[in-house]
Amino acid sequence: MALHIVLHEPEIPANTGNIARTCAGTGTALHLIHPLGFSTEDRMLKRAGCDYWPSVNITYHDSLEAFLALRKNDRVFFVETTGSDLYTNFDYSDVSEDVYFVFGKETKGLPEWVATEYPNQCIRLPQNDLIRSLNLSNAAAIIIYEALRQRGFPAVN
Repeated sequence: MALHIVLHEPEIPANTGNIARTCAGTGTALHLIHPLGFSTEDRMLKRAGCDYWPSVNITYHDSLEAFLALRKNDRVFFVETTGSDLYTNFDYSDVSEDVYFVFGKETKGLPEWVATEYPNQCIRLPQNDLIRSLNLSNAAAIIIYEALRQRGFPAVN
């Protein structure tokens, strides 16, 4: 089964482009939840040099609620600076299950109700308090490579 990066209402096209490149290079599926802060029309992507975009397995969703309704039996982790556990405290090695890592929008993160409804599924990357958060594309890369490491890097050489 696959690993998935989920971006809830991403706002900065460069971050999404970097994450899409990581997904293409690692065989990770990408989910984009509307509304997006940019266009994914073919001409806009070509202009941005996203020639790898056709290699990305992308699914679009109308809302976070609609996405979650489809994931009842899957492992879903919400990546937030306020997460209760470090991302390294979880086992993602079972290749027979899909694992989803959900990231919030760059300026606001995930909706507040997520931490209330899913407290045991909120994870974080360690950081000091000199910054609000890590860059979205860096955070996604760190987490996906940890999950791939635990799975023995099955989709990469």
